[in-house]
Amino acid sequence: MSYSRGRGLQANVLSTFDTVVMAVAGSAPAYSLAATTAVLVGAVGLASPAALLYCAIPMLGIALAFSYLGRIDVNAGASYSWVGRTLHPFLGFLSGWALVISATIFMVAGSLPAGSMTLALFDDTLADNTALSTVVGAAWFLIMLCVVLGGARLTVRAQLIMSGVELVILALFAVLAFFHTDNARAFDWSWLGFSHFDGMAGFASGALIAAFYYWGWDVTSNLSEETRNSRRTTGLAGLIGVGIVFLLFEVFTIAVNVILSSKQIEENDANVLAVLGEEVWPGWGGKLLIVAVMLSTIATLETTLIQVTRSLFAMGRDRTMPSALGRVHRRWNTPWVAIVVVGSVALVMFIASNALGSVGDILSAAISAIGLQIAVYYGLAGLAVVVAYRKMLLKSPANFLFGGLWPLCGALFMFWVFVESLGELSNAAISIGIGGLAVGLIPMLWYWRQGSDYYRPAKLDASQAVETDYVPGEQDGHARVHEGLSTDF
Repeated sequence: MSYSRGRGLQANVLSTFDTVVMAVAGSAPAYSLAATTAVLVGAVGLASPAALLYCAIPMLGIALAFSYLGRIDVNAGASYSWVGRTLHPFLGFLSGWALVISATIFMVAGSLPAGSMTLALFDDTLADNTALSTVVGAAWFLIMLCVVLGGARLTVRAQLIMSGVELVILALFAVLAFFHTDNARAFDWSWLGFSHFDGMAGFASGALIAAFYYWGWDVTSNLSEETRNSRRTTGLAGLIGVGIVFLLFEVFTIAVNVILSSKQIEENDANVLAVLGEEVWPGWGGKLLIVAVMLSTIATLETTLIQVTRSLFAMGRDRTMPSALGRVHRRWNTPWVAIVVVGSVALVMFIASNALGSVGDILSAAISAIGLQIAVYYGLAGLAVVVAYRKMLLKSPANFLFGGLWPLCGALFMFWVFVESLGELSNAAISIGIGGLAVGLIPMLWYWRQGSDYYRPAKLDASQAVETDYVPGEQDGHARVHEGLSTDF
């Protein structure tokens, strides 16, 4: 194993198209629909399409925040760097830590369905075997770990295949569902209103789950140091990704409301999408959508691995976590120590997950816990962009709306959802969500006392940022994109 402590990630590997694919794959449309629809319906009933709609609006505000911040600070840590350089380094660290913990929890929440969907292709009864699903899911996870270790080019090639097949299958079933006639209930426009929510607390719990649907598009920002023209590309790809998955989520959630009965949804809580496929296309439909969910789950395992390992890489580079995490493999230009550490921790969690009950029980608690952590780091990013652009917000209507007001509303929405949902979630979900964040105080305070330069940042100010992209020198194909920017410390 060859590595170098001072090397950076390989620059200019990903194109705009590649990055858009990664954004869509990060949100995992088929997986999110299969694994989360029953949880969302259980929380808000027929208001599921409304929860996704009203969460999409502030989520676009957060995507705008990532886009604007990415223009002035190219960093694999994304919100970890931005929040630390605008609000406070402690908040920045907790922002990065929230992503690390939520992504690590997702290794279990995502790998179990990957295993159960694979088994369901051969025998439906095997899919309910948690132990066997864990073993098969762990195998898929290890394969994706090796792909991510192999470099950004290999990662994108695998992603194009998996997400391409997934999106073709979803598009086919979106059309078939539209022409389906044997429906459980007629479409009602009230599903997109507020009348079906059980008060504001019910709306908040639905919005928290809806946030999990969208989560993952921001992988583009964690790949910024490896993307061509990343100041423009990563933010644009994130916005396009949110738009694409929003349309898919709405179409399929409405289809579930129309075609499936409440009993069908409740009895198939681990994979509502397969039941929908069987109703729309008896015989082949269920199997095809199981394939889509399996590919989607494996694809999002890959993007989540990228998010957590790039975040840990940035933390190791800044010495806010063990510096070994900042080491890059000499041949593959990937943060191999971070990848190995995440893989080891996730495998331990796979084993522990068997003690938590069925696949459905594990998913429910994990998704809710992840939702809390997503709300924290998305909300902080929304505040960070307002501070970074504070001197420029009144210079144009676009700056005011897209760099200020909309992201600020998105941030306030995320924090409101966080507070409101605390009274609605189970003790297990709150313990996982809040406890995971609290653990981050230990390394934060330790490395702060050790004198990491991260805790003495150069403030991020859009009015003083470099206007043009920094392009690494051709003499060093492995130069770090984050170097050479006056906005970076």
